Amino acid sequence: MVAASLMAVALTASSAVSQPADPIGELLLRQGLETGPPATATTPALPVVIGVNLVEGPNRARFLIEISDPVDVKVFTLTNPNRVVIDMPEVLWRVQGEARPSGRGAVRSYRFGLFRKGNSRFVIDLAAPAKIEVPQVLAPDGAFSFRLSIDLTPTTPEAFVSNSGWPDGNQIASAEPPRAATPPPARTGGKRVIVVDAGHGGIDPGTHGVSGLQEKDIVLAVAKELRKTLEGSGRYATALTRDTDVFIPLRERVNISRAAKGDLFVSLHIDSNEQRSVRGASVYTLSESSSDRETQRLAEKENMSDVIAGVDLRGENSPVATILIDLAQRDTMNRSARFAETVVTSLPTATLVRPTTPHRSAGFAVLKAPDVPAVLIELGYLSNAKDEAEMATPAWRARVAQAIAKAIDSHFSVETAAPGRQAANP
Repeated sequence: MVAASLMAVALTASSAVSQPADPIGELLLRQGLETGPPATATTPALPVVIGVNLVEGPNRARFLIEISDPVDVKVFTLTNPNRVVIDMPEVLWRVQGEARPSGRGAVRSYRFGLFRKGNSRFVIDLAAPAKIEVPQVLAPDGAFSFRLSIDLTPTTPEAFVSNSGWPDGNQIASAEPPRAATPPPARTGGKRVIVVDAGHGGIDPGTHGVSGLQEKDIVLAVAKELRKTLEGSGRYATALTRDTDVFIPLRERVNISRAAKGDLFVSLHIDSNEQRSVRGASVYTLSESSSDRETQRLAEKENMSDVIAGVDLRGENSPVATILIDLAQRDTMNRSARFAETVVTSLPTATLVRPTTPHRSAGFAVLKAPDVPAVLIELGYLSNAKDEAEMATPAWRARVAQAIAKAIDSHFSVETAAPGRQAANP
């Protein structure tokens, strides 16, 4: 245990759930699929992480995290996949040129970032079982600031499994539940509420391009552009699930959509493919089965977002089976499919759309709000040089935002004109 004046390894938590006011929300809450509104918090001055170094040897891998101030950390290991999780208070990540694993030792890869407000996370993916030695803090010297030293040494698979798992009372249970980054104003003048979801974020960067472009950054820029376009029309109120580089769990993105009383949920993503010639946008909706094998692969990858960031999934329940929710979701899925077709028609004015089956479906977790029509738009492929070059330009982002806004206009024009058709949340 490190001296308390510098750093402590601790595990504490508490949790609270409040009751939603709507019937479907109450059903979701009973099944553990929805959380209540967050409390407010004051953000202090943040420590700065300025370097991450990895030293690999035949029987030891050492991470040295250089940080401006000492912080408390909580360290544990998880299985499926095997990984080390290092939790700390929120810090600013200003790391440049960090060392990458050699591929010959216990460390497969690592990632870091803001997990949620007040909580940063460093996750190490393991290529072989490893034991965490007691973390140490090295005091500043002439060349360095404080350094958090974490050593990983070999262990047996049986010992790793035996010592892994979510610690009792882990802090994620009590972490502040996220709210919409930009809460919509009260519904006035018949304005529809559009919830725009920038995928990934924080510790979960998504895919990346050869030039270094990251999915989480591009989709956030498009989300902000879409918000500007929609609100500029005067016809919509908008809410972003995130407007900064922060991780939002998949379930919470769904909760945000429902809490905002959204009329439409638009989740923005970017894909990658081993075949670098593949390019173009596509649109996905929720279904009980996948439309093809590639879509199933994509859904599995997107649904792994919580695992990548290290979310405690012990409270996950089986799929919702309540009749009321099932009936609501069936109608919502139909309306989502109609909107997806409208997006497929509108997007070619702004960017290339995949020529074959651009509208597909699978069990995307982020689209599972029972009463909010939702689509997931893959804006292209960062693995393709042409797509990546376009995504780097503000002009492309503006065109895409305008095309999606046009599809939203068309969707609600048809719904308003259809006899007996009402909004999801009148």
